[in-house]
Amino acid sequence: MFMATSGRLADCKCAFEAIFNFGDSNSDTGGFWAAFPAQPGPYGMTYFKKPAGRATDGRLMIDFLAQALGLPFLSPYLQSIGSDYRHGANFATLASTVLLPKSSLFVSGLSPFALAIQLNQMKHFKVKVDEPQSNGSNNLPQPDIFGKSIFTFYIGQNDFTSDLGSLGMSGSKIMLSQVVSQIAATIKELYGLGGRTFLVLNLAPVGCYPSFLAELPHNSSDLDAFGCVISYNNAVVDYNNMLKEALNQTRQAIPDASLIYVDTHAVLLELFQHPTSHGLKYGPRACCGYGDGDYNFDPKVYCGNTKVINGSTLTATACSDPYNYVSWDGIHATEVANKLVTYAILNGSYFDPPFPLHQLCDLKPID
Repeated sequence: MFMATSGRLADCKCAFEAIFNFGDSNSDTGGFWAAFPAQPGPYGMTYFKKPAGRATDGRLMIDFLAQALGLPFLSPYLQSIGSDYRHGANFATLASTVLLPKSSLFVSGLSPFALAIQLNQMKHFKVKVDEPQSNGSNNLPQPDIFGKSIFTFYIGQNDFTSDLGSLGMSGSKIMLSQVVSQIAATIKELYGLGGRTFLVLNLAPVGCYPSFLAELPHNSSDLDAFGCVISYNNAVVDYNNMLKEALNQTRQAIPDASLIYVDTHAVLLELFQHPTSHGLKYGPRACCGYGDGDYNFDPKVYCGNTKVINGSTLTATACSDPYNYVSWDGIHATEVANKLVTYAILNGSYFDPPFPLHQLCDLKPID
């Protein structure tokens, strides 16, 4: 089992007073649903007991990280009602990409809030924080907050998966080199805004996700012993290596900053390959979905939806035991998987270079 770094319960002290997050659905705490209101079915059932703007059954890694630092859950930047930004803001939205989508957003199915837009939102946020009349605001931080914050990135999966089928491996590699360059350029701009600590999470092993196993073309000979697509996971490794090298080069331009590559890929791959070793039962199988096959995923009937197909009414329902699954809906992780990944990264074993977060913060246990 992955174990959490222990921390004292009383008076949690931390060098970081805020988190500013950039990402997609893997770390969106409600931004997309604030921009495009809807009721996403059983999402949120485990922890919130109702839809909470998160693409999982409960909490995300960013929620657990905030809890470990003694901070409240991050309010989405796009949520105008009830938000508190004194301890950071979340610019992530579901379906976001690093690169601006080339085609119509409504055709491509991608979010209009690409990383460049999220960065512009951050710049606007800083302008508001720096305004003299904002210093007394009860929901904005002090102007010196940015140097005492962690800037997190969990984005790139949609760039990877949206073009993989059409471009092929070689074409995707060219496009993904642009993705990592854009992430590096964004970090440099945030450094110019006062940021000094950056955690960049790498890409998950999408070849183990039920949705991609069900939808993307592959041969049975391309499956490993755990049921994951070898070629897609190898492509992920290539991307992660590009990202790691780009961050290595970026450090030279910002030598007084902490720029940390976080290997969440390794943890998720371990969970998919050996779920029972970590208290789970199922690897590449969705908890919430519809289907008679191994993956419990049908792209025609997505989690929480009901559709009439060939005269039959079909509903993609949630399982009663999401705590036994790595995958929630075929694309996103369950709360328990998010918790196990957070346990692992808080221990520091998946930071490159090493980053003594447990020495800089009296980490609180996550429940």
